[in-house]
Amino acid sequence: MFFSGWLYIDAAYRGVKWQQWVFYPVTMLLLLLWAFQAPNLEASGYLIIAGLITALLSDSLRMLPSKYLLFSFVALFLSYLLYTISFALHMSFHLFFPLPLILLAIGIVVMLVIWSRLDQLRWRVLDTWVMVLIMAWVAGEQYFALGNDSRLSAMVGATLLLLAHGISIIGQYRFPFKLSKAVVASCRFIGHFLIIRSLII
Repeated sequence: MFFSGWLYIDAAYRGVKWQQWVFYPVTMLLLLLWAFQAPNLEASGYLIIAGLITALLSDSLRMLPSKYLLFSFVALFLSYLLYTISFALHMSFHLFFPLPLILLAIGIVVMLVIWSRLDQLRWRVLDTWVMVLIMAWVAGEQYFALGNDSRLSAMVGATLLLLAHGISIIGQYRFPFKLSKAVVASCRFIGHFLIIRSLII
């Protein structure tokens, strides 16, 4: 799984399309197989698996021509939503006040950076960005409420997905740079890995 993930990240950096098409789904399928090995899978675990499948669909659509970009954003939104519901299922609400303020500030700054460059997908980009911020917030609140290794893994994973999404939209709409694709691929792979890991430990 790690070798396959590394080959996908390397392909994203070098721009080798066929290698991305081969090793991205292989990596995600290996993550899925690992997730199904989790002991005592409950509703929250199946939601995480569904979120991973939807993320695979989103990134696969993103590799297609730009006319499929809208569907990619919809699938990504659903992936973040499924992860959020999974994190919230067993959550006893405990407000860690600085966290939503920090995430709100990050969300506003990123939107200010890219807003003028967005096209007809403006509101689709915005609602997906809001959804990933909510996902990171719920994962963080759950960690601060429970404080165990499983919740820490989920929180770090959600934070990495937030970072990946932020870099992705900034790189796409404002400051494109070659390294961004490798950074996004790395954060997404490790983020999904850590969220699946939260089911295992």
